[in-house]
Amino acid sequence: MDALIQPLADAIYAERVKRARNAPSSQKMGWGPELFEEACVRMRMGIRHQFPEAGPADVERILLERLDRLRRVHEHSIYSSATRQ
Repeated sequence: MDALIQPLADAIYAERVKRARNAPSSQKMGWGPELFEEACVRMRMGIRHQFPEAGPADVERILLERLDRLRRVHEHSIYSSATRQ
C-alpha cells in the first residue's frame, strides 16, 4: 500500500511547495501566526502523550516552559542553522 501512497503524497507535497513559492509576500507573512498555532497544537498533543495525567493547566505550563527554553536557546546562539556561516 505504501508504494501506491508515496507517489501521491510526493505529488501533493510538491504542489503545496509550488503554491507557497508563488504566493505573494503579504500572504506568506500572514501564515506565520497560523503555523505557530499549529505547532503549539502539535506540541500540546505531544505533551498530553508524554504526560497523560496532566490537566489542561499543566499542559499549558509545560508548553510555555518549552517555548521559553526554545527562545533562550535561540537568543544565546546555542543553535545555529546549517546554512548560516
